[in-house]
Formats: sequence, C-alpha cells, structure tokens
Amino acid sequence: VAGPLGSALSTRFGARPVAMVGGFLSGLGLFLGAFATHITHLYLSVGLLAGLGWALVFTPSLGTVGRYFPTRRALATGLVVSGASISGLALGPLVPLLLDTYGWRGALLLLAAISFNLVAAGALLRPLPVPCESQGTPRDRPGLARLLRHGPFLRYALAFVLVDAGYYVPFVHGAARAHEVGCDEHRAGLVMAAMAAVDGGGRVAAGWLAARPAAPILCHLFTWAVLTGLALLLLPLGTSFGGLLALAVAYGFCAGALVPLQFAGVAEVVGAGQLVHAIGLMQMFESFGSLLGAPFAGWLKDTTGNYTISFLAAGAFLLAGSLLILTLPGFFCISQGAGGKEGSPAPAPDGPEALPIPPEP
Repeated sequence: VAGPLGSALSTRFGARPVAMVGGFLSGLGLFLGAFATHITHLYLSVGLLAGLGWALVFTPSLGTVGRYFPTRRALATGLVVSGASISGLALGPLVPLLLDTYGWRGALLLLAAISFNLVAAGALLRPLPVPCESQGTPRDRPGLARLLRHGPFLRYALAFVLVDAGYYVPFVHGAARAHEVGCDEHRAGLVMAAMAAVDGGGRVAAGWLAARPAAPILCHLFTWAVLTGLALLLLPLGTSFGGLLALAVAYGFCAGALVPLQFAGVAEVVGAGQLVHAIGLMQMFESFGSLLGAPFAGWLKDTTGNYTISFLAAGAFLLAGSLLILTLPGFFCISQGAGGKEGSPAPAPDGPEALPIPPEP
C-alpha cells in the first residue's frame, strides 16, 4: 500500500536516499520485532515498519532500472527481479535452521542484519533523468492524480488486481495441496522448492524473449498471463507426487515470466516519464488482490473440503485479468521499448552510457 509514497518521495528526493531510508526501516522493523512481547508489537514492527521500508526500496529501485534501459527494459527488469527468486531459495532452508538454532527472536535479529545491507545496496543506485522530465518541479506532485484519471492505466491496474487474486494461491496453499494428495513433509517441500526455482528462470527467459522486436511487450504479457492461468487450472489434475511436481514446475515458470513483463508493460501504457509513479500505484492496487486471493482460496477449501475449486477459481481470476490486457491501446503495435502512450517521451538510446549522468551531490 505504501508504493505510491515510495514513488512520490523518489520523485522529490531521488531514488538513492529513499531506497537507503527504506533499507534502514526494513532492518529496524525486523530488529524491533525481535523484542516483541505481544502480537501487536509484531504488527507494528515487522508488519508496518519493515513493510514500509520494503516499499521504499522496491519502487525507486525498479523505476531506476526502467530508466537505464528503455529499449531493453523487459530483459533488465527480468534480471533484476530474478534476485527475489534467488533469495527465496536461500531463505527457504535458512530460516528453519535459524529458528532451530537461535529461536524466533534470534532469527529476526539475523534477518534484520541481512536487511540492513539494503542501505548499502541503495547507495549504489545511480538514477538517470528521463528526457523531458525535470525533477522537483511542481508538475511532479500531481503525477499520481493524473494516473488516476488515465483510463488505460486503470484498466492495466485492474487487470493485475485480478491476476494477483489468483497468482499467490499456489505459493500459499501449494504445500497443503501436496499433503492433500498424500505427500509427506519432504515431498511437499520439494514441490514448493521446485516451483520457486523455476520461477527465477521464467523471469529471465521472459525478459530475454520480450527483448526481441517481433511482438509488443503487451502481447508477450498477455500470452504469459494466459499460460499461467491455464497452468493454474490444471493443478487440480496433479493427484500424485510426480504429477503435482510437473504441474507446479510449469506454473512456477509461467508465473515467474509474468513479473518482469508486468513492470515493463507499465511503461508501454503510461510512458517512461511516469514510470515510477505508475509502479507505486500498481503496488497499491495489486495489494488488494493479493491480500484477498489466498484467504478466499482457503475459504473455498473449507467450504468444499478440497483445493480443487480453490485452484480453479484462482485460474479464472488470472484469465479474467489477461482479457483486460487485450483492451489496452498499442496491444497490436510493435513495441519500441519505452513505448509511451498519450504524450510519453520518445525512446532513448539503450544503456546507462547513452544518457547524461548527473554530477554527484
């Protein structure tokens, strides 16, 4: 929900200081959570403070990448967001080990130490100006308000509210589904690990394919959204360990492919000049779909007695979101990388070296 705040602050003060502050807040939230004596303390520290910090890191960082590589935005974004898959694979076995060795308080302290490294990572950001966009001018302030009246962007955001309502269901309920079909704890963990591993590969592969000029990014995005929805609809057919593992791998790859194209597609809809604002608003809108989807799937399981309807409903959400992408302007046009609509700037040469680097403060 704090995505728009991250975009507004990074427009006003620059991506580097905002990301550094966000890294500090995320580490501080985990650190304070280690001393909690009531669940409310965890809501405020790990939930509110650390969550705010991550929002202040994510939005400026991703917006900066989009500005560096206007003609290879999808590939650059795919490489960047694949880091989440790598950390997910590392933390999967690490967190249980920390819990067993140091308890939950010690585990939170060590995770806080890891998160404080975001301060150093944020310091390495080198934001570049987008052509025709001047930082700090009064017209920056109503940027979010303009997007709220931007019809194509609102349809794009609604598409991903629907997509996210189904997207996280296998990641949240996948292990329980594996137990439902007779898998033990080890095999259920293997299903989830395999899905997370191929997720990173899907992110890089989709970014690389979208860099080819044969089809617009929105067309790539629509294709992967449909494939992800179909893979989710097929998950109930996995009634054995082998079948569920194969379907989970297919879903993980397709789901990973959606991530870089989603953020690269924002620039196709609103233009590079409003990219940071648009990413922040996208995060806020998506949070509602992602927060509602997994509990709704759990309610369906409690009502029906199994996860079949849960996964079918989640797949239907994904397919409904993909249909909205078809309504966006420029869907059938060849992508130009920056792909601005409604007066967005023309695409700039590719690579950081092609744009002027502002002097260090």
